[in-house]
Amino acid sequence: MKRRAFVGGAVATAVWLAGPQAWAQTDTSVEVWKDPSCGCCKDWITHMQSNGFTVRSHDSGNAAARTRLRIPLQYGSCHTASVGGYAIEGHVPARDIRRLLQEKPAAVGLTVPRMPVGSPGMDGPAYGGRRDPYDVLLVLADGTSKVFQSYR
Repeated sequence: MKRRAFVGGAVATAVWLAGPQAWAQTDTSVEVWKDPSCGCCKDWITHMQSNGFTVRSHDSGNAAARTRLRIPLQYGSCHTASVGGYAIEGHVPARDIRRLLQEKPAAVGLTVPRMPVGSPGMDGPAYGGRRDPYDVLLVLADGTSKVFQSYR
């Protein structure tokens, strides 16, 4: 048993010595279900990729993915994703997903319900710099939510 503890400790030490890049490389593969013609979904995917995530996209199955990943309908948006065992619904900023993966709360995942202007993917030139306030919600196993991050 001491040998196993030592090996685990050695791995953790190696990752710690490698710095934040080693932690940043974990759980960065995202799978997305979206409508094939949705421009804001494509823009959100670009946002995720520019923030170091690897994205695999499916041009159908958003509603089925939302159900399978246990996101209640009232938290719905135009695309659904999965990363690190969590559901991501809508235009959630990459920084909040990184925080989720770091903190690892007991939860279903994150959502930005509907499509607020100014959120990633909804922030292009067509919106003229407009930024509406919105909340990123942490969806809990019982279907309730609490504010994870506010953007005002």
